[in-house]
Amino acid sequence: MDGIRGDPHLSALIEEHGELELAPAEDTFGRFVTSIVRQQLSMASARAIRERLFDRFEVTPGALRDADPEALQAVGLSEGKATYVRNVAEAFDERGYSPEYFAGMDDEAVIEELTGIRGVGTWTAKMFLLFCLAREDVFPVEDLGIRNGMTELYGIEERAAMVEKAEDWRPHRSYASLYLWRTTD
Repeated sequence: MDGIRGDPHLSALIEEHGELELAPAEDTFGRFVTSIVRQQLSMASARAIRERLFDRFEVTPGALRDADPEALQAVGLSEGKATYVRNVAEAFDERGYSPEYFAGMDDEAVIEELTGIRGVGTWTAKMFLLFCLAREDVFPVEDLGIRNGMTELYGIEERAAMVEKAEDWRPHRSYASLYLWRTTD
């Protein structure tokens, strides 16, 4: 992680927050559903909806695939997100998604596979790479927190320039992302 430690802004965050770890999710499906819930919501709203969803439902592909859409909406999911959660559940159930399923795929292939599911965009697929598969070189420039961190630390406002700057941190851009999120926490 020399590229990250050599960056004065990130090294200060490392000193402040300590070594941050990436670990594969124990419950890949549940973590992916959490990413769907978090799409375009504040963390507080997403947390409340996630708690209600996980309290009311067994969060498994079979249970959410068969869940009544109105019951999903009753916990706070929009009509669209209720559909997206069911689409993801169906894909997990039909394709047998697991860390082993994706093990031989590069990041772009995983993104392509997942964005083929209606309701899963690039941001959600990158969250899967980071938090479900613990891939080390993911830079989710689509994330508002990442963009805010880049602007705060580097004064960069254009996405293309952010992606270019993140090349300095290759092959550990996921770790840099974890620290960038800390700037806005």
